Amino acid sequence: MANDIRICDKCKHMKIKSMLPKLEQMAPGVEIKVACKSYCGPCSRFAFVFINGRYITAPTEDEVIEKARKYVKK
Repeated sequence: MANDIRICDKCKHMKIKSMLPKLEQMAPGVEIKVACKSYCGPCSRFAFVFINGRYITAPTEDEVIEKARKYVKK
């Protein structure tokens, strides 16, 4: 089962350099797509991850990672 994980490189609430290793640790071997997701409203207010068809938002990187864990396919 492949995971589909996407993050925005324009998000002001998370850093790509710190977010990518956290996502790779959460879902080893996944290809994480990094580009604008046209989700600018929530992206301007929260950290977010698009994972397997769901937008997950939280105030911080670590919180969004924790919320996203339950949507990772094993």
